[in-house]
Amino acid sequence: MEIFVGNLAPQTTEDDLLALFKAFGQVKSAQIVREMFTGASRGFGFVDMPGKQHSLAAIAGLNGKDLNGQALRVNEAQSRTGGGRRR
Repeated sequence: MEIFVGNLAPQTTEDDLLALFKAFGQVKSAQIVREMFTGASRGFGFVDMPGKQHSLAAIAGLNGKDLNGQALRVNEAQSRTGGGRRR
C-alpha cells in the first residue's frame, strides 16, 4: 500500500522515512519528491509497504508525529488518475 507523507522538514531524508516506518513492518521503498532543477525537497514523499494491516498501523501511529521539528501528515496515497493536469 502506498502512503503519502506530508509536511516534511527540508533536511528529512529517505533513510529517515525508512527508519520511521520500519517500526510498523516491512518497507518496500521510501521516496521524497524533489524539485527537478535544485534537488530541494518539496516537503512530501511516499512510502510503500506491502501489507495493508501494517500500512494502516503506520498511518495511525505516525500521523501528527514530530520528525525533524515538523508534525507529519500521513495518509493513504490517492491515485493520480482523474483528469489532473500534468506539465
